[in-house]
Amino acid sequence: MSALTFPAMWAALLPVGRDAGTGGYRRFAWGRADHELREWFAQEAQVRGLDLTEDRMGNQWAWWGNPDRDGPGLVLGSHLDSVPDGGAYDGPLGVVSAFLALDELRARGFTPDRPVGIANFVDEEGARFGIALAGSRVLTGLLDPDKARNLKDIDGVSMADALRAAGRDPAHIGPDPEVLARIGTYVELHVEQGRVLADLDAPVAVGTDIWPHGRWRIDLPGEANHAGTTRLDDRRDALLELARVIQGARESASRRGCLATIGKVHVEPGGINAVASHATGWLDARGSNPEAVRGVIEDVTAMVTRAHGEVREESWTPVTTFDPALASRLAGALGGIPLLGTGAGHDAGVLTQAGIPSAMLFVRNPTGVSHSPAEFADPADCEAGIDALVGVVTELCGGTS
Repeated sequence: MSALTFPAMWAALLPVGRDAGTGGYRRFAWGRADHELREWFAQEAQVRGLDLTEDRMGNQWAWWGNPDRDGPGLVLGSHLDSVPDGGAYDGPLGVVSAFLALDELRARGFTPDRPVGIANFVDEEGARFGIALAGSRVLTGLLDPDKARNLKDIDGVSMADALRAAGRDPAHIGPDPEVLARIGTYVELHVEQGRVLADLDAPVAVGTDIWPHGRWRIDLPGEANHAGTTRLDDRRDALLELARVIQGARESASRRGCLATIGKVHVEPGGINAVASHATGWLDARGSNPEAVRGVIEDVTAMVTRAHGEVREESWTPVTTFDPALASRLAGALGGIPLLGTGAGHDAGVLTQAGIPSAMLFVRNPTGVSHSPAEFADPADCEAGIDALVGVVTELCGGTS
């Protein structure tokens, strides 16, 4: 079965975008590593005789069957990009598993009653331009294309400029209802980003919902000055103000029972011997209770306002509940496997908001660590995930063998 091919497919992806120093991955939208990954996806589609297309945002689709002729199909897939120094499994596991599930179905002589597609969503992590799930958000109209084009990375390069550098026309990006009409159901396999399945001793679970979550940009002013001559009492240090906000956000989240993280900062002028004249931080806040998350933002906004700064919301996603009937059906068809909610955002959540019946499968991560090189899934559990996708296709597509 796929036990012979999973290691080979996985090995082909491991070097792409990997940092030799950290061992983590830097696969950012519209960069060199992203281009290599897109080429890999296209090649895997080609060798299987799948029909490869792109939507207006550049998300890739590989079809077994013709959804324009035979009606909306079942789509499997995930994404191939990463957070800075991320792990190998977040995203790629879902894409590789989808291709291998298709291989297994064909090896069994299975012919589905409806088209089956495999998707690679671009810029899922938002690591370069700051907004997660950008590929699916633009596709579905949940992210305005003008806003997307004007997003800038840490070097001041806009998404429009990055698209041009990648040989693409930024004016082309936008919602694509014709592509959305081809998707009857979407099922995304993903490595678990926690250790619930390890505690349950279960290799695979069906997802039930995604917590509400959002991202906010915090800008704090200061005054540039000399680190060696300016008395502490005379300083207006923007970075010191940001440090207070970081600590305050954590304390607020702890009181309110949710999560708040500022994991990315930018400091000007950025000199070792200079007091910061400006500091920017990006806040990620999420939790099972949307009122609690909004309460954290109110607390942070109050702190920032007192420091004469500004808070701007860059994205907000309310609680996303996957199709309950679909989740229940898949859990039953796959042998009564566990149901599991998640605090992480996924393209399946965006498609759910767009009205497309969607579900998720999670594969056990024994380390419980994600967005880190320590992220892991045992090969046997990866195979269990592939088997689960095979079961999904046979359950939802009928067909003959």
